[in-house]
Amino acid sequence: MSIKGGSYGRFRSALDTGNLTLIRAAAAELPRVSLDDALRVCFVMRRADAATYERAVARWIGRFALEHPGVTLAMLHQAVSAFERLPDNPEEARLELVSLVRR
Repeated sequence: MSIKGGSYGRFRSALDTGNLTLIRAAAAELPRVSLDDALRVCFVMRRADAATYERAVARWIGRFALEHPGVTLAMLHQAVSAFERLPDNPEEARLELVSLVRR
């Protein structure tokens, strides 16, 4: 079975459930979690595991800086700012973060 249909399919299903335990187990089966998927994991962690949420966000921002072609300081600032606004304006902040990843 291909990664898309097997391990990755289980991971995507786990993301859809929002169950962090299932997400972590499914992610462990993957060779790599994409930046886009890691962002979705951060969104779940915000609700499910506040104790490790900030660390996950810091790791995500680091990955964004390293992996995103053409990243600028302004984009990094925008990402940090969007994560900070997430509790007060979740939909707008999520859309901004997704937009940054897909640039």
